[in-house]
Amino acid sequence: MLDQGAPPHHSPQAAPPPPGVAGRLMRRKPVERLVAEGGQGEGGSLRRSLGLWQLTMISIGATLGTGIFVVLGEAVPKAGPAVTLSFVIAGLTALFSALSYAELAGTIPVSGSSYSYAYATMGELIAWVCGWCLILEYGVSVAAVAVGWGEYLNELLDGTIGVTIPAALSAPPGDGGLFNLPALIVVVLAMAFLLGGARESARANTVMVVVKIGALVLFCAIGVQGFRSGNYENFMPLGMAGVSAAGATLFFSYIGFDAASTAGEEAKNAQRDLPRAIMLSLVIVTALYVLVAAVAVGAKPWQRFEGSEAGLAQIMREVTGQSFWGTLLAFCAVVAIASVVLTVLYGQTRILFAMSRDGLVPKVFAKVHPRTGAPRANTLIVSLFCGVLAAAVPLGRLADATSIGTLFAFALVNIAVVVLRRKRPEMPRTFRVPLSPVLPALGLAFCVWMMGSLDSVTWVVFGVWMAVGLVVYFVYGYRRSRLAAPLAPSEK
Repeated sequence: MLDQGAPPHHSPQAAPPPPGVAGRLMRRKPVERLVAEGGQGEGGSLRRSLGLWQLTMISIGATLGTGIFVVLGEAVPKAGPAVTLSFVIAGLTALFSALSYAELAGTIPVSGSSYSYAYATMGELIAWVCGWCLILEYGVSVAAVAVGWGEYLNELLDGTIGVTIPAALSAPPGDGGLFNLPALIVVVLAMAFLLGGARESARANTVMVVVKIGALVLFCAIGVQGFRSGNYENFMPLGMAGVSAAGATLFFSYIGFDAASTAGEEAKNAQRDLPRAIMLSLVIVTALYVLVAAVAVGAKPWQRFEGSEAGLAQIMREVTGQSFWGTLLAFCAVVAIASVVLTVLYGQTRILFAMSRDGLVPKVFAKVHPRTGAPRANTLIVSLFCGVLAAAVPLGRLADATSIGTLFAFALVNIAVVVLRRKRPEMPRTFRVPLSPVLPALGLAFCVWMMGSLDSVTWVVFGVWMAVGLVVYFVYGYRRSRLAAPLAPSEK
């Protein structure tokens, strides 16, 4: 059954795509069909159990924590004290894209996020490219966040029982270790929650989000006591290039706001609540990011951030001269980062669920357990892959690879919202991007600019990833797509 306010099941007649290979690559999946198939999987259906509060917490849970608790140590050496400006730039880039996401989420309330939006507006090949970017965005970011979780776990263990996990078992190859066991553990824990179903996972996430917000407010209250204005004297030591480079890295910290859009088929009233959850979460997260970054740089010279992946706990300890506060923050960070792993892993499984239902990836990803309403096999496969990746790859490279995949997907969303406005202006929209197409164009421009700020190695990794994706599509998805058969009259 469709949500209240869902688009009616009729559409103007459209010319069929050109015949042959080009026609198949350009074929669009009708919005009505996307919405009608919502929640349907192999052997069962997803359950609509999430309201506005849970959706907002999913979005905050997937976003808040990574940039502050983990990636700050990667970004500050690039921008210096101007890292606060980098957060603002990354936040503005996210805002323009969030407006487009909000409109499309309210119009096409399905689990595929930007993959489904691209399928409805730009055709199957572009949808596949977008979905492949989302696999990079979500799957790799789970691994990247899990790496940082291990750093704070060591801080917590050191402050409570005076021991730490040996470097050989707490760092990946290339960072002085053999295998990052804590990173694997947190992914497995998140997997256990997800196997219980969306509602149970949302409850656990809500508790963790409250803990993380409380931790960041506590950090600001204590960290401001060590604030030194001299730390801001040379505000932009590495110039605007450093600010934009740090912004591109920090954009990784904003990817979570679109996690709410992956819950479109499990929301009680998706068309009403998804746009609200996306915008509300982004405002809260951006405000907290900028505030905490400003306090952190004020309390610790920017030159000392390099190589620090548990920086906030260290600042608390230095400001107070006591280990208790740093240990408390480390505990909160362990909880906070675990919620990022949980919610981003959730988003990854739902995107693969949608792609599988369309026939572009194997059917196993769309199988739903009849008792829990969760895609169990999907969750197991994705979790094990992300866990192994987290245990074997250093954080910095993971963060940059995630950023470029995210930016590319967001760029496509900004294009999709304009295309759908032109092709289907009559469709009911519970949220509309103001000043369209100006703001979507700005969102696209910011994404392209920030992609250009990433280093050449990241671009090479991205190019290889996309090449592999195209091979997978033409070998598997091109032939098995559910739209490969001739369109029915109602879908033309």
